[in-house]
Amino acid sequence: MNAATRRAVTATAAVSMALSLAACGQAGGDETGDKGSSTKIGLLLPENKTARYEALDRPQFEEAVKGACLTCEVVYNNAVSDVVKQKQQFDQLVADGVRVIALGPVDATKAAGWVKEAQGKGVKVVAYDRMIEGADAYVSHDNNKVGELQGEALLAALGGKAASANVVMINGDEKDPNAGLFKQGAHTALDGKVGKIAYEASGEWDPKIAGEKMSAAISSVGKNKIGAVYSANDGMAGGIVTSLENAGIKGIPVGGQDAEIAGIQRIIAGTQTFTIYKSPLQLAPKAAAFAVDLLMDVPLRAKSETNGVPSNLLDPVVVDKKNIQSTVIEEGIYTAAEICTPELADECAKLGLK
Repeated sequence: MNAATRRAVTATAAVSMALSLAACGQAGGDETGDKGSSTKIGLLLPENKTARYEALDRPQFEEAVKGACLTCEVVYNNAVSDVVKQKQQFDQLVADGVRVIALGPVDATKAAGWVKEAQGKGVKVVAYDRMIEGADAYVSHDNNKVGELQGEALLAALGGKAASANVVMINGDEKDPNAGLFKQGAHTALDGKVGKIAYEASGEWDPKIAGEKMSAAISSVGKNKIGAVYSANDGMAGGIVTSLENAGIKGIPVGGQDAEIAGIQRIIAGTQTFTIYKSPLQLAPKAAAFAVDLLMDVPLRAKSETNGVPSNLLDPVVVDKKNIQSTVIEEGIYTAAEICTPELADECAKLGLK
């Protein structure tokens, strides 16, 4: 991560949250002598199979909170895709007196009940990247648009072959409300413009399961009859590409999402066609801003509402070979040295990555 970029983002977040910072300086404890619970912010993320959560979202959130509130402390846990574990983590934060929790739910439907119960105890919840009914605030990207961009990028990659192409769709985990929005958006872009969706299944955000579903699709559709593959994210695209390679299938468009470094490397190598970049340099600081504002009980700077919840929805960006430099490198997510392994050096040089 580019240190200058991180400092600039943190500085911006600190300026934008001046009211919170001023209030925060007066909030080192409460009148009962509890020295710290009043300035603790919980961050609960849903899983670690998707690399971005640990590598990007967590550090960006923690840094933005620190930049906005000198006395605030982030209490972090990852549910590793286990809804029971996440419920225990959530309950523990409430029991420990944490007043604001940023929650990326494993199961958004179940989480709605937790949120309602916690709110009855004075706890406020920011829905982090996945909508939770009844939350106090919500930050994500425009997830229907993410799916539309994925579908449009797949169509562009197919070109004149689109109208007759058999497309395989490996969607995300059905417990994640975003997965349904990605799927809906992708169908909006693809339906009626490709030959047909020849196979569709959930890969459950798991590269291994996605690879298994891809193998099933190859058996069902036929090795030489698959025109393109929609993968809801980069992690699953890795398993899909492995299955394609094992079957001897090369040169067909494969999409993804999250701009994971492995996905960027596959784009450079030519085994993945595109990804969707959802900048944590925007997402995590916006969520941190909501969390600090809720902690300090100041007005939220929301740009919209989603199902009645104050929201900030950010714009996603398609990344392919042409704009790796101007997106993930120039924004400081990765350096060219991190991306360009010795095996990719020649291709990186052709793309002018530096």
